[in-house]
Amino acid sequence: MKAVYLDFQSLDKSDLDFSGLHAVFDELTMHEVTPPELLLERVQQAEAIITNKVLISAEVMQQCPKLKLILISATGTNNVDLAHAKQQGITVCNCQGYGTAAVAQHTLMLMLNLATSFRQYDRDVQQGEWNKAKQFCLLDYPIIELSGKTLGIVGYGELGKAVAHLAQAFGMKIMIASLPKRPAAAERVPFAELLPQVDFLSLHCPLTEDTRDLLDSAAFAQMKPGAFVINCARGGIVNEQALANALKSGQIAGAAADVLTVEPPKDGNVLLDSSTLPNLIITPHSAWGSVDARQRIVQQMIENAEAFKAGFPIRQVS
Repeated sequence: MKAVYLDFQSLDKSDLDFSGLHAVFDELTMHEVTPPELLLERVQQAEAIITNKVLISAEVMQQCPKLKLILISATGTNNVDLAHAKQQGITVCNCQGYGTAAVAQHTLMLMLNLATSFRQYDRDVQQGEWNKAKQFCLLDYPIIELSGKTLGIVGYGELGKAVAHLAQAFGMKIMIASLPKRPAAAERVPFAELLPQVDFLSLHCPLTEDTRDLLDSAAFAQMKPGAFVINCARGGIVNEQALANALKSGQIAGAAADVLTVEPPKDGNVLLDSSTLPNLIITPHSAWGSVDARQRIVQQMIENAEAFKAGFPIRQVS
């Protein structure tokens, strides 16, 4: 089976082992990136295409007469025309659940950084403020304990449950939100009722029309002044201007986000002005990217290819 990997640089930082992926195909050609003008040339004779972000449209598939399998080296499928793939009899498989431990760990890291004012203390040490202190320690910024605090979780799937498990190890109390426009569920609290009760709010739901701008100015107004927001889900779930306003006004105590509405933020973003938002932490959509999680993606692609060849596709999305 002849395969081509169109954009392995999006996954690999020279720290992954692709030997098993090579072994599952008769021939595998690896490309770091594939610009649009080279796409057809690289895929026209392929029986299998591996892509992370490169767009595989109906037009592209129509010009690939040998194509049988598309492996997506991620969970999202928006870069592949699934309806046309099904129509053309092309199997499409993605990767799932590979980053649960990494994202859960990252979420707790952000919570701990906010709870301990880590950025502010680290900055002061680097700038020599501790050297000039009149006593043995610096206590210029608030430090709180996670133990006994209430964590509200929005999105209680595999990832939300992993975050809850870690938070419970710190002695936190867990509340699970019931999303607006969703049927009530046992042991879940309506989102609007949950907001005033939590000390930390962590988002792990998908971005849909029902969750877009879920956290807007009205939602922030319902939260405690000492509350913190963590977003390791999708940027559009939080209204970024409303968050900036809530932080500047002291409506909430702080926030951290691994995601923005536009990534990368080439034209800037209201949340990237660190001079006016000292109580905000931004990480560059890196929560998922542990070497373990990325190698897990490679392993799942091997499994997907082997299962397809055996006639029993797994993780099939089309």
